[in-house]
Amino acid sequence: MYWLPAILILPYIYILLKIYKSLLKIRPFTFTTDPKTSVSVVVACRNEQKSLPSLLNSLAHQNYPLDLFEVLIVNDNSTDKTLEIAAGFKRDDNLRVLENNGEGKKQALRTGITEARGNLIITTDADCTAGKNWIRTVAGYYEINNPDLIISPVQIKPEPGFFGKFIELEFISLQGITAGTALSGRGTMCNGANLAFTREAYLSHSDNLRDEINTGDDIFLLHSLKRDPDSKILWLESQDAVITTESPFTFKSFLKQRSRWISKGKAYSDIYTIILGISTFLAVMVHIGFLIAWIIRPSLIWVLLSVIVLKSIPDFLILLNTTERYGKNELMRWFLPSQLIYPFYVLAVIFYSLIFRNK
Repeated sequence: MYWLPAILILPYIYILLKIYKSLLKIRPFTFTTDPKTSVSVVVACRNEQKSLPSLLNSLAHQNYPLDLFEVLIVNDNSTDKTLEIAAGFKRDDNLRVLENNGEGKKQALRTGITEARGNLIITTDADCTAGKNWIRTVAGYYEINNPDLIISPVQIKPEPGFFGKFIELEFISLQGITAGTALSGRGTMCNGANLAFTREAYLSHSDNLRDEINTGDDIFLLHSLKRDPDSKILWLESQDAVITTESPFTFKSFLKQRSRWISKGKAYSDIYTIILGISTFLAVMVHIGFLIAWIIRPSLIWVLLSVIVLKSIPDFLILLNTTERYGKNELMRWFLPSQLIYPFYVLAVIFYSLIFRNK
């Protein structure tokens, strides 16, 4: 009878093993010809005076013809020196600074994309940096595969200590899920810090971005395109396509960021995303439930250990695959302690989002 609740983790195990199977199909993208696609890089900024110079510097050193790409910095009602820094940055004629026609990131992106001259739009964030072949790689992938949406990898800057390693490992696990679901044709996640799409695809689906919700410009676009049987959504596997973003500085900022991510979950209509979310939540609750039961009744230790091991198998496989692809194998030494505290982290994010959802 005590084993019965453990059945609830089976959907989670099944789904993640299917995702892992998709990850085994990944092959790095390479190309030899010079892309000729006109590209617009759109960045929505609000109070990013500290981060923006690093991004602009990395974009200024792109290995891509200046006459084939432009950078649009959209100032979203900043109260610091973001606008001055963007406007005063030493640049060629391919950098334009715009003011948001409304308020919020979604409207800022819409402002930039509407003004964009390129057919291929690439979005990133002000606290990111790109390698010199970033635009070249994304444009090359677009020319060969002709997708409507390209999901590309994002990495966070490593931080010292267990907290830093936990954040990095958790972020890499999300990248594994993102890649695996996209490869299987069931994309559930993407990151606006490294997303590319045709201007036509965006304008055709911009009414489905749920403007009443502050976040989710990337996910809602993905889900809207996913509902279109004629759309083509692909994952780009290339070290040259990686965007690097800043790591949250404190545990509180980490919780705040993750609570923003899950706050839009109730607005999702994509069935596979909902099933994956529910399965993950049930697996975490089973883990915590048996932990409490073991404290009350020590004889249940074997049930608890069995649940932990079974849940950890697909987690380990996905993380092992993804860390190897990213050259981050050393992070796997933190897998076990991270697994033990992960359920409590999930609860902390949920409680934080409930308590501070209006703040």
